[in-house]
Amino acid sequence: MTDYIHGYTKKETRRLSDQAATLSHLIHCDSLFPEGSSILEIGCGTGSQTLIVGSMNPLCRFTSIDISEQSIKIAKKRTEEAGLNNITFINTDINTPDLLTGTFDHALFCFVLEHLVDPVSVIQRVFQMVKPGGTITAIEGDHGSACFYPETEKAMKTINCQVMLQQKAGGDANIGRRLYPLLESAGLKNVSVSPRIVYADNSRPDLVEGFTKKTFIAMIEGVKENAISHGLISEEDWDEGIRDLYLSSGSSGTFSYTFYKGIGVVP
Repeated sequence: MTDYIHGYTKKETRRLSDQAATLSHLIHCDSLFPEGSSILEIGCGTGSQTLIVGSMNPLCRFTSIDISEQSIKIAKKRTEEAGLNNITFINTDINTPDLLTGTFDHALFCFVLEHLVDPVSVIQRVFQMVKPGGTITAIEGDHGSACFYPETEKAMKTINCQVMLQQKAGGDANIGRRLYPLLESAGLKNVSVSPRIVYADNSRPDLVEGFTKKTFIAMIEGVKENAISHGLISEEDWDEGIRDLYLSSGSSGTFSYTFYKGIGVVP
């Protein structure tokens, strides 16, 4: 796995929570599993998505894993405070040999594959841990789908800095468009992928605040130091680009972004 380029700061934890809360209906409206199912969540982070899918499926058992001990502690505390008792957290890497094979009914990745050097091999590892007939679900974004008004060259450059930094780390910020071939290459059957488009303008102030500002622009702002230190952009151009990007959240601005949700069956 690559280093998590967004970092493990309190600000990033808040951003992930804002993202989850704002997009829960769009992304998880159909994240429902049969009662009694055992579900593996890979890369649970600080539990932003765990809280949603865990509460939506109270009669299912979740095993949520993450490589970051710090994130696991936060996730566990958050779910305890929410009164959820159907989730077990494990601080481990997905490639740990002692993780049980053929144990789970279903598995879930949410914003994880984009950070992996070899996502197909990780999907195949999870493949071994899910019973035949079970499903693997993957949800990813695609920064190349960002479409906003007014658009400026420098605003686009700040977004491209984040894309390039993730690429340098071995990941892919545009992985959403690759989701179907990735799941098929891993050997899953009956793969289906659906786009989930979020669109925000002044008539939807909740999305302007929750997605345009607190999710997307906040994510781009978070890589400023790395972008400048890697020589991808000057500080002057960065600051101007971010100011331009904020225009999309203004009274005459618009912002659109596409997430992709893929599901495949383990043969």
